[in-house]
Amino acid sequence: MKPESVEYQGIRYAEVIRADTQVDQTQFFSPPESSFQFGLLAHHAGFSEAPHYHKPFPREVTDLQQMFVMQRGCVVVELYSDDGRLLREIELRAGDAIVLIHGIHALRVVEDFQAVSVKQGPFLGTENDKVNVNVNKTSIG
Repeated sequence: MKPESVEYQGIRYAEVIRADTQVDQTQFFSPPESSFQFGLLAHHAGFSEAPHYHKPFPREVTDLQQMFVMQRGCVVVELYSDDGRLLREIELRAGDAIVLIHGIHALRVVEDFQAVSVKQGPFLGTENDKVNVNVNKTSIG
């Protein structure tokens, strides 16, 4: 089963991996050139990975992607096009994961929730990292 992909006019806005998604072997769903790699690690019992580290390599990141892995509760992630029109609302529950790749997003908490959040750093503070946007909640399609 592949993740749900949200695309609009040829641009990928988000990918969702549901809690019940299973793969037989490790599989990444992001394109190799993506600045953020999103996938599932899977190995059979008895597998052992050799001790290793990842080579330092200068990378220039011009986009900021964010990932949530839901631990408990329920949220709705609203995805908007670049011009602020609602593309889709995605409900997430415990075990679901989403990577926000492009565009404007908002979060609406339905049930008290907790999620692991991962994004590129360094964090420059809310005043430098976030831009609030007026949006149109009428869906595009």
